[in-house]
Amino acid sequence: MQKSRAQAFSRALLNWFSLHGRKDLPWQQNKTPYRVWVSEIMLQQTRVAAVIPYYLRFMQAFPRIADLAAADADEVLHHWSGLGYYARARNLHLAARVIMKEHGGRFPEEYEQVLALPGIGESTAGAILSLALGQHHAILDGNVKRVLARVFLVEGWPGKAAVQKELWALSRALTPVEHVQAYNQAIMDLGATLCVRGKVNCKSCPLCKLCAACQGDCVADYPSPKPSRVLPRRSVQMLLVMDQQRRILLEKRPPAGIWGGLWSFPELAMEENAAGWLSARSAASSVRIRRLPVRKHSFSHFHLHIHPRLILLQKPGWPALDGDRQVWYNLSQTQGRGLAAPVQQLLRELEEESK
Repeated sequence: MQKSRAQAFSRALLNWFSLHGRKDLPWQQNKTPYRVWVSEIMLQQTRVAAVIPYYLRFMQAFPRIADLAAADADEVLHHWSGLGYYARARNLHLAARVIMKEHGGRFPEEYEQVLALPGIGESTAGAILSLALGQHHAILDGNVKRVLARVFLVEGWPGKAAVQKELWALSRALTPVEHVQAYNQAIMDLGATLCVRGKVNCKSCPLCKLCAACQGDCVADYPSPKPSRVLPRRSVQMLLVMDQQRRILLEKRPPAGIWGGLWSFPELAMEENAAGWLSARSAASSVRIRRLPVRKHSFSHFHLHIHPRLILLQKPGWPALDGDRQVWYNLSQTQGRGLAAPVQQLLRELEEESK
């Protein structure tokens, strides 16, 4: 790439950022590698507006790396509940413990050390070190990919290795040695506010004259979409077992898989019988088993159709619970447990009904 074109690109972005860039986000105040790290992990596949309230609560609960490392995994997942992609929270917690053990509680400042932490890839490592410390590192998050694909007419879906390699080469060539902190924030902001997926605002874009897609009136064609495929559908029964004190039985999910480590309801395959499941586990009798409306929850790789069954226990008879794997959840009390979004919603509905 010609040096003059790279300089024009970065100059246009920096001038725009000085006037229109976002400078008052919570993680931009009292900036530290830890604060930036938490924000970068939360912002993966999640919009800024959705992240801000979670970030504020999370930092209030865990203001230092030591606080995050010392916390119970359940507490961390509780503060992440509803934000989705829960492996991010588990990796954040694990990485905090690695930092305490291997780096004396101080976030590492060497790129390779940051890259070695759980849940941190090349772009995230570069973003943390450049935004927090001003180190010279290129980044390539989803916003940056979209901007570069349009400006340079990069063909193909950015998720493909060959396309990603081309985009990384462009990002490294364009990232200036000076003002890298502002530049990286600027290109991310541009992709998040003007050069968006849907209704693009090319008229306000500082790169329009440099952008091949803008000049060729083909912005909507870049980047190429992910090859479409029909997502499979799965169905499951969720058993909402309620005792006489109107508490709900929750079970902790395995650490791996969907909603790993979160608390959820017991599940049954659609062909299994809920009454049979109950009689095999308890001497309690049920008033009735009530079918609640089916709801759908979509993941990146399948659609989950949830069939809730409310089971009302008439008399005591449930065996003693293992508090590490099973608990009775009191609907009227806030409890620090990590809950998946559909579970939270069902619990809220039961709480409203019980009132």
